[in-house]
Amino acid sequence: MRLFAIRDYRHLFTAQVIALFGTGLTTVALGLLAYDLAGPRAGMVLGTALTIKMVMYVLIAPLAAAYVDRLPRRTLLVLLDVIRGAVVLVLPLVTEVWHIYVLIGLLQAGSAAFTPTFQAVIPDIVTDESDYTRALSASQVASTMESLLSPVLAALALTFMSFNWLFLGTSAGYLLSALLVLFTRIPNARPSAHTKAWEKAAAGIRTFFQTPRLRGIMALNLVVAAAGSIVVVNTVNYVRDELGGSQSDVAWMLAASGTGTLLAALVLPRVLDRIAARTVMMTGAGVLAGATAAGVSLLASGFATWTGTVIIWTATGIGMALIITPTGKVLRASVERNAIPEAFAAQFSLSHLAWLITYPVAGWLGTKAGFTLAWSVLTVLAGAGAIGALLLWPRHDGRGATSPVAGPRHASGADRSTLSKAA
Repeated sequence: MRLFAIRDYRHLFTAQVIALFGTGLTTVALGLLAYDLAGPRAGMVLGTALTIKMVMYVLIAPLAAAYVDRLPRRTLLVLLDVIRGAVVLVLPLVTEVWHIYVLIGLLQAGSAAFTPTFQAVIPDIVTDESDYTRALSASQVASTMESLLSPVLAALALTFMSFNWLFLGTSAGYLLSALLVLFTRIPNARPSAHTKAWEKAAAGIRTFFQTPRLRGIMALNLVVAAAGSIVVVNTVNYVRDELGGSQSDVAWMLAASGTGTLLAALVLPRVLDRIAARTVMMTGAGVLAGATAAGVSLLASGFATWTGTVIIWTATGIGMALIITPTGKVLRASVERNAIPEAFAAQFSLSHLAWLITYPVAGWLGTKAGFTLAWSVLTVLAGAGAIGALLLWPRHDGRGATSPVAGPRHASGADRSTLSKAA
């Protein structure tokens, strides 16, 4: 594959895969740690921890983008990997719930700076348009494989060791990722058109509010967060308390969602070459809205079953992939090249703002009032996001509703102006 013939991309992709698998193990272990410390209140603890994560992402990501062109990006990425590895190494030692909150805040502050910087590096290394599209899909497949295989590996590991050992795998993953980035040639960021840090931090967010297709993506972010928060926050308590499952069963149920994402990600690269990103993403919104509604129906029936839960979790994984995978392509088509870091940072921040809304609903409301009410609220949010995306993102956008998104990189100045207005 021509994409993986690019040495620096190959190094970065491998670093991403290793770090993702470490993070996946932490996701499973963190839920079990919360259950170990708080029992039936684990959903509330996990919801609080993930809310802290979202606050860090929303606040720090735009600031990271604002200063990234003033720092050597390779050094920054390596340093952030090392910091995250050190923080995760301490997590097995916690004995109080508030310890989790402090360490998660530190960990996610590092991730909030790392992820948009990493995303913005890829288009500087993979310059061909078709290769970049495949790089986005490869990144999604990597995330998919992590969401599928990490819970499986965790389930196997938990049969003969304590979940605390999973944190060690995460720490090792971050450090190995740092080594790979260290031996990658990463160009420094191009100077932004904005000179002041606040202008740069606000520029990407302003672009989202000014561009109809990006306003549509903001609405789709809410759909993803509403459905995804059920899987991320509620799986541990739902499987342990409602279905009577074990620690390993929690991991296997998370793997069901990963399987759905994998099924979608395997076919999306070819699909996105022929079908408009808008069509694919709106389909994903419909799948997610339907999955959350099905979850409420399952609870309301009073007969929560393993089969029904697996189907809903798998559908959720499919819907999330249909929305998340094309997002990078749409972002790149909507801004000039030197504004790519700001756009990715804005999407990173705005998407996690949606999770900041839905995590407390799944965690706090789910614990206090039960899953049925919490999931009903999340279903309403998912439906509102899907309807909002349809209204905010014009059907005939750029090159049309049935064509893939056109990127400004290969367009003339006049064409870019037309594209921007059409968007």
